[in-house]
Amino acid sequence: MVVHRPNDRPTLEDVAARAGVSRATASRVLNGSPKVSPAALESVNSAVLELGYQPNQAARTLVTRRTGAVAVLISEPQPKIFNDPHFAGLVKYSAMALGARDSQMVLVLVHTPEDQLRAQRFLAGGHVDGALLFTPHQDDPLPLSVRKLPLPIVFGGRPWGSLRGLHTVDNDNENGAAMATRYLMERGCRQVVSVTGPTDELAATDRLAGFRAATGAASDSQLAQITECGFFSREGGERAMTALLARVPDLDGVFAANDLMAAGAMTALRAAGKRVPQDVAVVGFDDDESVAPHTDPPLTSVRQDIGRQVQSMVDRLFALIRGEEPRQRHQLLPVELVHRHSA
Repeated sequence: MVVHRPNDRPTLEDVAARAGVSRATASRVLNGSPKVSPAALESVNSAVLELGYQPNQAARTLVTRRTGAVAVLISEPQPKIFNDPHFAGLVKYSAMALGARDSQMVLVLVHTPEDQLRAQRFLAGGHVDGALLFTPHQDDPLPLSVRKLPLPIVFGGRPWGSLRGLHTVDNDNENGAAMATRYLMERGCRQVVSVTGPTDELAATDRLAGFRAATGAASDSQLAQITECGFFSREGGERAMTALLARVPDLDGVFAANDLMAAGAMTALRAAGKRVPQDVAVVGFDDDESVAPHTDPPLTSVRQDIGRQVQSMVDRLFALIRGEEPRQRHQLLPVELVHRHSA
């Protein structure tokens, strides 16, 4: 058992004793070494939190107690991060917002289980003042593990699981999808279908819920008939649209849950001899500046302002770093429909 006097500063030896590991193991965890077990990582991180231990990185910046750096962590395969304009935008706007605060962005890309462990060690190691996390997938362990870290963290979008104790900034995906679907119906579309995103991402399930509410699909079987997953990719959107055309040949309206899938859907429609918007109207989601204005015809799309989302995340994060607690932990940003020529 470790005993502290009230004014004592916890030492590395105290952390090791509390965690039940050697001093060398505790040091390896705090310095981000990969040569530690998950159990040791968990024990040392918990001991750091319980004791209020300040790692060496923080000690080296004792005057300001700041590293001057913020981690931006994205849990996606690297090709998707750099090929999907949505994630490229998140990186761009994060760099801009953090640069405006004279803070260095540290980009952390996470995909494999090994990446997960390295990311946890890095965030626990005192290398950054806080973190912006984009962890959309249902099986991602990071949202649960980072709860135990003494580090200010803000999530972009809602992570899966309980939101208790977390700070999030999300866009109104459900209302945006309902808005897009209602617009198609109001302009006269009688058979509206949807190219959906993967069901392990809450943004996709929220957009599917909005589509379902607007169409009034009463049963799961009815919903399955008029939806097809395109996995948020251009190629997936093309395949999904081809499948929907075979299943619902009289379709005349398409809500695609992101712009890349909408672009792919329009390719499939052209291949099937369908004119957009004369035969089939198409609406996307994101209003991505590198996609929506450049499709043929230009894409009507639900605009989520990722620049505003990232700025809100950064503002919230720096308030937490200063020791301030925002009045609301979860911020939901509005979206709007941008009209072009596809619908």
